[in-house]
Amino acid sequence: MNTTTIPEQEFVDRISRFQSNIQKAGLNACLVHASESDMANVRYLSEFWPTFEAAAVFVPATGEAVLLVGPESDHYAARRSMFSNIEKMIEYRESAEPDCPGMDFVNFSDIVARYAPDGRIKKLGIVGWSVTTLPVYSALKEQLPGVELIKADETLLPLRFTKSEHELNCMRKAYEISELAVEAIINEIRPGMTELQVIGIAQREIYKHGGEYEGHALYCFCGEATKHAISRPTHNKIVENEIIQLNIGARVSGYSSSVGIPISIGPLPERKRRLVDFGLEAHLRTMEMLEAGKSAGTVVRDYEAWVTSRGFDKYLLYGPCHSIGMMEVEQPWMESTSNYELQENMTFQVDTFFYDHDFGLRWENGVVIKKGGIEKLSSRFMKVIEI
Repeated sequence: MNTTTIPEQEFVDRISRFQSNIQKAGLNACLVHASESDMANVRYLSEFWPTFEAAAVFVPATGEAVLLVGPESDHYAARRSMFSNIEKMIEYRESAEPDCPGMDFVNFSDIVARYAPDGRIKKLGIVGWSVTTLPVYSALKEQLPGVELIKADETLLPLRFTKSEHELNCMRKAYEISELAVEAIINEIRPGMTELQVIGIAQREIYKHGGEYEGHALYCFCGEATKHAISRPTHNKIVENEIIQLNIGARVSGYSSSVGIPISIGPLPERKRRLVDFGLEAHLRTMEMLEAGKSAGTVVRDYEAWVTSRGFDKYLLYGPCHSIGMMEVEQPWMESTSNYELQENMTFQVDTFFYDHDFGLRWENGVVIKKGGIEKLSSRFMKVIEI
């Protein structure tokens, strides 16, 4: 039983396009890796999301691909993946490294013999290089002597840059659920609640409305913790007349979302309200800069110059956008050094973060790049909210 809303033919097409890139790169095959926390590449090809254990997809330049799972995942993978070829390997076991006595496993030489053209390879691309574990890498070196291992993320990742209509529909639904969760927080948040209790409201709403999981570690910070660009909620209590930062994201059929807004219970001090107001202005200004055909690097440089011209550059950490899809942050990055053009149906988070010595704020909403502009994936809370 498969729960995806991505049709099976789309997975077949992904493998076909990936194999074309493998051939163009002069590789005999690619080994694509994923973990429970960074499952995107394997789920993109197979629909399988590993739990506890890791996973991989071995894709030969021609022929059938195979899903590689750990000791406990073969039956689960058979029900939750698009693949009929599934092999069990001890290299993908969980980090506790059980011995698994009495269980039978294949090794990488078996995989090559069974699935590679002619049963041998000379060049193997590794996709998901940064999440490939040392036990897997060591096993590859030992079991495939003489095979050249090559970082090959570029053979797969660009296929994920632009989204199909099915993918966009998953993301639209994820953002819709995220907005419902934010609405529930606004209706229920009270002084004295902890940040974790506020996140509990969001989790309830995400699952209530059909989300399969959170899209990322959900944020609720109050007070000085809001200056953290990356953090987690704590037992810190919500207080009045202080910035409360929310970043709430649902995941639907593998696709992530995030809606980020600063709110307060009661009015903010003028100094903080001024930066919140400018952050929203910068957020909306960024959206006006985005359209298909525009250089990503130019967008960033123009944004940074505009922030500087307004005198707020000392509060700027980064910005203004990052890609989103199966992960809340994924390639391609949008930085001043970026040299690619924005394409139709690329999806980005407009991520507007400013901070001072004792507080910070983030406005964050999703967009789809279109000719002449964007489609907003979320827009319901693009306003200053003082409860």
